[in-house]
Formats: sequence, C-alpha cells, structure tokens
Amino acid sequence: MIRGRLPSEDIGTHLLISETFDRSRVAALRHAVAAEAGGAGLTGDRLDDFVVAVNELLTNAVRHGGGTGHLTLWCEAYAVTCEVADRGAGAGPLPREKPAPDQPGGWGLYLVRELTDTFVIKSGPEGTAVRISSRLPG
Repeated sequence: MIRGRLPSEDIGTHLLISETFDRSRVAALRHAVAAEAGGAGLTGDRLDDFVVAVNELLTNAVRHGGGTGHLTLWCEAYAVTCEVADRGAGAGPLPREKPAPDQPGGWGLYLVRELTDTFVIKSGPEGTAVRISSRLPG
C-alpha cells in the first residue's frame, strides 16, 4: 500500500491508498478503505455507504475485469474519492432505472451510483475505471 501526496494541482489532495488487488485482497482492502475514509472524516451512514460502494467496485473488477484491479483512494478538503481500475471492457450503457427485484445482475453499479455523490465510469482499450466520491461533512 502506498501513501503520500497525490500528483495534483490541488495542494490539499492527499493519497490515502494506492494498491493493486485480486480476489484475495478484497476484504482487507475494504477494511483499509473504511479505516482511511473514516479517518478522513466520513462517518455513520455516509461512511457505510461509501464502503459498500467501494466493495461493489472491487467485486466487479475481480468478476468482470480480468481478476485484478487497482484501487486509488484520496482525500481533498471537501470529499473522499476512490477510483477502481481494471482491464475489463466495461459495462456498456447503464440503465437509469432501478433493476427489477428478481433481476440477477445489474445491481452493483446501480448501488454504487445511489450510495455516492459522484459516479464516473470510463472504458477504453486499456480497460475500465470507475471514480466515486462522497462529500465530507461541513
């Protein structure tokens, strides 16, 4: 795990985690995200929602993105942001509606979008990256 300053023009941006992962690291990385995001100021339901969203991204990377991925977590003055990147082709267009209760798939990214303040997904020949953030209180 790498910690330090994230390359950015924003002086207030601090790198909390930068780690490559596979299935064996998902649980430990989820716990590390909870600890770091909590330490950065996310609390209560906002922290729980953020951690659930990150877990969905980690799981998707393992299941659909080639089995491995890279998580970067950083904090700015106003938000905690996470990006999960993998070598997968991406999900294609995402439906805006809530999946049907009996639908076997499609819930992960829906939940991620609902549980965070920002949600951006980019796919290309190199893979897919999903970036989410949750605003800090105050």
